[in-house]
Amino acid sequence: MKIINFDDTPSLVSQYMAELRDVDIQSDPLRFRTNLQRIGKIMAYEISRTLDYKLTDVTTPLGTAKCHMIDSQVVLATIFRAGIPFHEGFLSFFDRAQNAFVSAYRKYKEKENFDVFIEYLASPRLDGKTLVITDPMLATGASMELSYRALLTKGEPAHIHVASVVASKVAVEYVERTFPSDRTTLWVGAIDDEINTHSYIVPGLGDAGDLAYGIKE
Repeated sequence: MKIINFDDTPSLVSQYMAELRDVDIQSDPLRFRTNLQRIGKIMAYEISRTLDYKLTDVTTPLGTAKCHMIDSQVVLATIFRAGIPFHEGFLSFFDRAQNAFVSAYRKYKEKENFDVFIEYLASPRLDGKTLVITDPMLATGASMELSYRALLTKGEPAHIHVASVVASKVAVEYVERTFPSDRTTLWVGAIDDEINTHSYIVPGLGDAGDLAYGIKE
């Protein structure tokens, strides 16, 4: 599996990441959502460089130009609810992509013990397509794997791109074990060393869904 960690080469992603993590800036949910969108746009551009293209004739007012057009059918999938602004960043660049949505949530049996459940899935057929699964926080990898398994009921994609803003080392290793290594690329803004007893990434940035949309009951 190929892993691209944007933290290895400082860029604008580093600035947006710093703002996402900053507890003083996190009080502004609009800015938080905007930074998720910005990172999504940058990752979308980088993923676009890996796709197949075909040379096409385009008629201009003065003649004909040879232009490269995407020759891969892209499906953007996101995991509710924190994934929505991140997904919007990708969709603003892949404006002709098909879309898929998965609802994955933690159901706690005890304070520090939970199972992940899939409650909702809406997806086109995926056979032979390029699947991009976006979720800002990759803490344990369990939600990402179960979402991927649910999406597989709609067909087998040709390639899978997993995109997250912050991942833990544990989750990266989990994705490496559970996703097909020969056709999966993992894109992350940063990889943090630890998760705590509640399976939150440390230092991470907190609950991305709450920071983007408000605290849930």
